[in-house]
Amino acid sequence: MKTSTIVVASVGTIITGFLAYAVYFDHKRRTDTSFRKALKKENRKQEKAAKEEAEATGAKQKKEIKAVVDRACAEGFPTDVEEKEQYFMTEVARGETLCADGDPIEAGLCFYKALKVYPQPRDLISIYDKTVPRHVLDILAEMMAADPSVISMTPGSESGNVE
Repeated sequence: MKTSTIVVASVGTIITGFLAYAVYFDHKRRTDTSFRKALKKENRKQEKAAKEEAEATGAKQKKEIKAVVDRACAEGFPTDVEEKEQYFMTEVARGETLCADGDPIEAGLCFYKALKVYPQPRDLISIYDKTVPRHVLDILAEMMAADPSVISMTPGSESGNVE
């Protein structure tokens, strides 16, 4: 026999076996109640594990955000007007670069630092709403919640809440 005939026969056998298994699995899934229950139970178990993992990741991220904000506050911020302007421009540029590179917490930190030195934080927040990706903006919101001084330094904020 030719090699090509053997290859074609082997491939045909493998494909036929795969299709037969697919038909068998589908038939078993539709008719066997215990099999269906086992599949549903496995799906629930996987969903529960995914939910627990997401909650653990969220808690870890919140701790990391709090630590990053505390570190940034400990480092301090410039007080001179020209230094603030240069610092603001540097941090915004770094934040945009980090957004593109895929490091959302560090990008959020850069935008947070820029927000701390900006004279009109509410105006900057509305600009961020339009330009910063949503996941980074959510991280920035958590950073602002971790440091209430950002909200309190906003001029004209009677209630202390960011809109």
